[in-house]
Amino acid sequence: MASRIEDYGMIGDLRTAALVDAHGSIDWLCLPRFDSPACFAALLGDEEHGSWRLGPATGERCTRRRYRGDTLILETEWDTPDGSVRVSDAMPPRDGAADLVRVVEGLTGSVPMRTVMRLRFGYGRVEPWLRRRGTDLAAIAGPDAAWLDADVPLTLQDGAASADFTVAAGERVAFTLIHELSHLDRPRPPDPQRALAHTEAFWNDWIGGLRYEGEWDDAVRRSLITLKALAYEPTGGIAAAATTSLPEDLGGVRNWDYRFCWLRDAAFVLQSLLGTGFMDEAAAWRQWLLRAAAGDPAELQIMYGLDGRHWLPEHDLHWLPGYEGSAPVRVGNAASGQFQLDVWGETLDALHLARAAEIEPDESAWDLQLALLRFLERHWADPDDGLWEIRGARRHFVHSKVMAWAAFDRAVQAVERFGLSGPVERWRELRDRVHAEVCERGFDADRGTFTQFYGSKGLDAALLLLPQVGFLPWDDPRVVGTVEAVQEELTRDGFLLRYDVTADGGVDGLPGDEGVFVACTFWLVDALQGIGRGREARELFERLLGVRNDLGLLSEELDPVTGRHLGNTPQAYSHVGLVNAARHLSGAHPAEEPHAVRPARETDERE
Repeated sequence: MASRIEDYGMIGDLRTAALVDAHGSIDWLCLPRFDSPACFAALLGDEEHGSWRLGPATGERCTRRRYRGDTLILETEWDTPDGSVRVSDAMPPRDGAADLVRVVEGLTGSVPMRTVMRLRFGYGRVEPWLRRRGTDLAAIAGPDAAWLDADVPLTLQDGAASADFTVAAGERVAFTLIHELSHLDRPRPPDPQRALAHTEAFWNDWIGGLRYEGEWDDAVRRSLITLKALAYEPTGGIAAAATTSLPEDLGGVRNWDYRFCWLRDAAFVLQSLLGTGFMDEAAAWRQWLLRAAAGDPAELQIMYGLDGRHWLPEHDLHWLPGYEGSAPVRVGNAASGQFQLDVWGETLDALHLARAAEIEPDESAWDLQLALLRFLERHWADPDDGLWEIRGARRHFVHSKVMAWAAFDRAVQAVERFGLSGPVERWRELRDRVHAEVCERGFDADRGTFTQFYGSKGLDAALLLLPQVGFLPWDDPRVVGTVEAVQEELTRDGFLLRYDVTADGGVDGLPGDEGVFVACTFWLVDALQGIGRGREARELFERLLGVRNDLGLLSEELDPVTGRHLGNTPQAYSHVGLVNAARHLSGAHPAEEPHAVRPARETDERE
């Protein structure tokens, strides 16, 4: 059985990532990239679906673990009756084949150790042909090949490679796993100590580009490192998470594949990168966005593959029982074919943000924006599936309409501020028309709040974003009323749901429940700060920091009763929310940030 979601740490090489639990077991790794089939899939089944444990022979949970400084090298330590030992895990950033390096180091005494590796390609379904050559192992199945180099002799039995050995103080024992396509020659294995040194130097050099002088520096740094680790280096695309099908509802069916790039994340990701000095990453993300969105604007998707690929067919892996029995296990994502009106606005907003930040212009960007605007002019009044990928009936979601307003607003600004050419009068008229309709049909005057969709009695955490995109000012009574209503009706134990799944007869068309949503709770931090309740915003932010795991990582959701992490992990959107909320609370805004959260009145610390 897999460990708790919060028991996993992540290592990665900017192309894929592995999850390592507190017992020293790697239970998830897709090779050669994030969205490839897993060769260790015990996370969604058991050890027979692929895992690699390395730790004391007694098998206990570690005594402590940490990342080595500002790096992605995971150090796991055990204190045992026989002595103390450390395992350092890393995936060196690469240009070619993937390497995973594990180094055991004796600290005190003499500790009996055990490693057991079960390689299972194809998400745990394909057991490879194993061959031993001295202390090395070769594994081949179909298109995949892997080689394990070890400093100790390996035993092959029942499809697993294992070794029992003892490490004394000052001794090191290393293991290196290399993956390549099976028809290619075996890559040269790296020197383990040099690989660790290379990995450490890379991350220290990268974080040296940080430009952040606000509070909660350690949390911001770790979240940015996590965000960088989820970036697919060849294209600049950023995966929403490293995993698929970790449940939003334990034992339920709300299990989705998040190893893709969502357009809805674009503006928020750009805010976090631009606001902390990472211009190269912001530019790479902008370029990925331009490539992915290019083509027929009617075919704009809510998400794309790491390389910008459009076709993301969803299917079930029936041989995997799912995390704690949460089935089905899905790969691909059928929501990629949904019509979510907000993505046109989010794409145009992100490109506006990049232009305002003076990222080197791309000549094709304005042509793409004009095409997107022409489509939006014809379809902004259509019902859609909403940003939460509702699998029920289409509706006129308020957030979607507001993002259509934002698209026309950014188009007007492109002409007025940046001298670009376009039908600005028509865009102004459309902007005003959308604004008037939302205020008339999407606002419940009796309750003093905007609603999830026209005519709805339900609320939506996305309503907190209305003032962030400039739709209304923070001190507008309708904004204050909405923030207060969302907080009152969607809060569970102080954290925020995306929406009430039971409202309006079950808006999302799915059975079961879900946890509180981490990114939305960071939006509530911003909203409380925005309406002048700064002390409350800080207290909530500190509570959110407290639900990170011991390595500073956040998943998509939380169980508000047990505190367990839920959903895919680590979640980029959660970490982006942390970075942006920390910046806003610290007053660290770039001058040209359209989403800056500035209090509507004096904060309550001064009242």
